[in-house]
Amino acid sequence: MSTPVLTEHNSPLSQSQAEQLSQIVDELRSDQITWLSGYLAGLTAAANAGAAAAVQTAAEAAPAPAITILYGSQTGNAENVARLAAERAEARGFRPEILDMADVKKPQLKATERLLVVVSTHGEGEPPDAAAELHELVQSRKAPPLKDAQFAVLALGDTSYEHFCQTGKDFDARLEALGATRALARVDCDVDYDDAAEAWIEDALSALGADTASQPSNVVAFGPVLAQADSAPAAYSKKNPFPAPLLTNQLLNGRGSDKETRHIELDVEDSGLAWQPGDSLGVLPENDPREVEDLLAATGLSAGDTVAGPRGQVSVAEALAHDYEITTLTRPFLQQWAEITGASELAGLLREDARDALREWMWGRHLIDVVQTWPAEGIDATTLTGLLRKLPPRLYSIASSHRANPDEVHLTVAAVRYHSHGRDRRGVASTWLADRIGEDGTVPVYIDTNRNFRLPADGDTPIIMVGPGTGVAPFRAFIEERAERGDAGRNWLFFGDRRFHADFLYQRDWLRWREQGVLDDISVAFSRDQAEKVYVQDRIRHHGDAIWSWLNDGAHLYVCGDAEYMAPDVHQALIDVGRIHGGLSVDDASAWLGQLQKDKRYQRDVY
Repeated sequence: MSTPVLTEHNSPLSQSQAEQLSQIVDELRSDQITWLSGYLAGLTAAANAGAAAAVQTAAEAAPAPAITILYGSQTGNAENVARLAAERAEARGFRPEILDMADVKKPQLKATERLLVVVSTHGEGEPPDAAAELHELVQSRKAPPLKDAQFAVLALGDTSYEHFCQTGKDFDARLEALGATRALARVDCDVDYDDAAEAWIEDALSALGADTASQPSNVVAFGPVLAQADSAPAAYSKKNPFPAPLLTNQLLNGRGSDKETRHIELDVEDSGLAWQPGDSLGVLPENDPREVEDLLAATGLSAGDTVAGPRGQVSVAEALAHDYEITTLTRPFLQQWAEITGASELAGLLREDARDALREWMWGRHLIDVVQTWPAEGIDATTLTGLLRKLPPRLYSIASSHRANPDEVHLTVAAVRYHSHGRDRRGVASTWLADRIGEDGTVPVYIDTNRNFRLPADGDTPIIMVGPGTGVAPFRAFIEERAERGDAGRNWLFFGDRRFHADFLYQRDWLRWREQGVLDDISVAFSRDQAEKVYVQDRIRHHGDAIWSWLNDGAHLYVCGDAEYMAPDVHQALIDVGRIHGGLSVDDASAWLGQLQKDKRYQRDVY
């Protein structure tokens, strides 16, 4: 039998060609089929060897271009984007180096030729803790010249804050001022950043130039490739949340409290979700039906009008309930609403010189107040939803250890309710969890990893935890984890709230762990139990000598809770500890705390 000549053919076979090929195969003896299989395998092996040799030769001739990816992250979002960028860069032929801004030295920055920066903005325009030192360096006269560098910046932020993405803007402007060439215009991301971040990664890598082509495929397909029927389901994530059944919804506050704090337990059995103490649970909430009804009434829209939303064609009522932020005010929305309505008063509030007046007007108001104050006659559903940002998930510190309770995840939720400007206000997620999830209801959830808020790897290391109010949630997980592991390290908790008898959250748990010897000490501050208010920062100053001793013995320090008042006050109290009990100057005490942060011995999860 003569050897058949095989040619690569990318077009489909005709019916007659297919019949001829089938007839040839039917007439082959088994030994001929074996020979043909070996022949084809040999061709494939030779092709593989040739391709591999070509790739090896190309790699040796042209080393992969280096690219540096810097991230400054408070809760882990910027770090996650940076890691994704590193994966994509490597796949496109780069040699990526990913660096936490806390670890970057001046010579490293100066030597960079290709630079990607991913940084979030913390609070009202502040850099994340880990990025503070580098941010200060690039803003100072000590910053190195960067005339040989190309860069691109991705800024993460929240448009509900006045100084949206300010840290990213700072880095972008200073890198250019230091002589670096902007390869791609800065991209500013709101809380729903995933799609924008992925697009930025691809555009930035293209702009910085991948010089190595992707490896050629050496597989020739002779027929359609079928999807595997039994492929494993995708892992649960923000885009694919797990519907967790509600197990427990318990009020933690006692009689006489003017607060409403809920202990929520969700069933995550068989979900595959896993977390570490310090991680958060992302919750995808629903808007209050009353808010939806009021917004429809104020705009004159019919609930049955259809719009093309993130989940396809749905009624505007459903889109407003599930897909869009309809309470929190943002400057971009106000600017667009002023243009649509021609409201001169609103336009005046949006002037650069009227920021204080705008801030004062926005306080305690929601989107409905704008729509009712300056109506947009004849607005349609598509236009309205086009002005709104997607309903962002809410992140709650996980209050339980996966090691101790792998099938349950616990949350500590403060229900937000208040009255302002003649209207009752309710927190979107907190009151949804507190009021509207029935016994048979489920909560769409995913794990939001926070690598910047972690227990020490060594279980013998002592820890100090400062968590007033719901800020105590992650420390419940910390202690539960350490108890489960049998860690020998000492544990000291600072907790504060309003009243001892009504607001001592998880009191039984703390006392039980105290009796078991897991919790070595607990210092409490109840602000309303005496004439003069006492807060956790006051307790820190009172125990300053012992805190100084613990920290000198290698303790790690954690702070969780309010970023606007509590966290700065606690930070100042710690500076006072270093000054009074360590004999340091104010500057040296600040530097001491800064070094603790760089060493990841002082970690904060503040919001």
